[in-house]
Amino acid sequence: MAERVFITGMGMVTAIGDNVAENLQHLRQQKSGLGFTDYIDTIYKQVLPVGEIKLSNKALFDKTGIPVQHGFTRTTLLGLAAMQEALQQAGISDVSATPTGFINASTVGGMCDTEKVYFDLINPDKEGDFIQSINTLDCADCTQRIADTIGFHDHIATISTACSSSANALMFGARMIKHGMYQRMVCGGTEALTRFTLNGFNSLKNVDKQFCRPFDNQRTGLNLGEGAAYLVLESESFARANNSTILAELSGYCNANEAFHPTSPSPEGDGAYAAMKNALAMSGRSLEEVQYVNVHGTATLNNDVSEGRALERLFGTKVPPFSSTKPFTGHTLAAAGAIEAIYSVLAIQNGIIFPNLNFSEKMEELSIIPVMELKEGVLIKNVISNSFGFGGNNASLVLSKYEG
Repeated sequence: MAERVFITGMGMVTAIGDNVAENLQHLRQQKSGLGFTDYIDTIYKQVLPVGEIKLSNKALFDKTGIPVQHGFTRTTLLGLAAMQEALQQAGISDVSATPTGFINASTVGGMCDTEKVYFDLINPDKEGDFIQSINTLDCADCTQRIADTIGFHDHIATISTACSSSANALMFGARMIKHGMYQRMVCGGTEALTRFTLNGFNSLKNVDKQFCRPFDNQRTGLNLGEGAAYLVLESESFARANNSTILAELSGYCNANEAFHPTSPSPEGDGAYAAMKNALAMSGRSLEEVQYVNVHGTATLNNDVSEGRALERLFGTKVPPFSSTKPFTGHTLAAAGAIEAIYSVLAIQNGIIFPNLNFSEKMEELSIIPVMELKEGVLIKNVISNSFGFGGNNASLVLSKYEG
């Protein structure tokens, strides 16, 4: 029988908090982290809202205890900050003491640095040594630097599947545990804001000049964000033998691709429907046992129709309470799956359903509306957390209350 997979540590940094406790506090206070950038040199500086972390790179070096040095990009530093908290909560002082795999996710990698020297690189008359900056571009660079700094020496991998990247990292880690390859994995993702992503999504006409409004009839697009989050996964046998504090169970997961379009989801939510249905089936939970869905909810025209229809197809007239937390953090792309997995665990631990900020008008295409106010004192045993990316990378996780 395959091992159950338990979550024993969590760490994160987002636009609403530099750790898990601050994130929970601001979720409860319904305090959004959206605003305008202080750190990106862009013509959209006071035009397009983003979810930017309120720490300079120098402050991140100080926070992580890393000497200021070239090559440690903002992406890497955010990842290190989140990683250190996750390991601390899990009581891990030496990751090499027990064989431990590391699955990291990113889509921008070191682009936050390399885009600053782009015009120098394409100028043949410009003199300078830009090799170090270019070497950080690969998404695996931040993975390797985090691994080297923390001391991971066993299985190390990088996943880049757009907005589902860190959800897929968690799936990959869970599968390795279930197949008996490792007893402990640390999985998640890290993403920094860049001009490239801001310009790219804006060119797709997917960015809102106001604060994003998921599942609202007047929504016009997303707000980008940055952040990092990691979860420590342990097999049931290892967690019990190690006397680990079990926070929740990763009871089910699925990635389903409907192969509809490179950037747009199926209008009927085929991939989202399959991902949720199969993840729930794997968890062994019924539709009636789901108390909350943390939806992908990007506030783009296509996603919210597709995801909403998938919810209605799966649950019929009894869609559980659902909300998008992206109006708090912005859409953190590769980090979103891990960030929202932690939010799902926090919902279970604290009996809270987070509000879908900025909602005012029901979508014409749907019969359902998201949760608009904070709900506390709710018995939550199972949460579905959705992360859907370009290329049809539709990922759903089922997070469940640990009950022995």
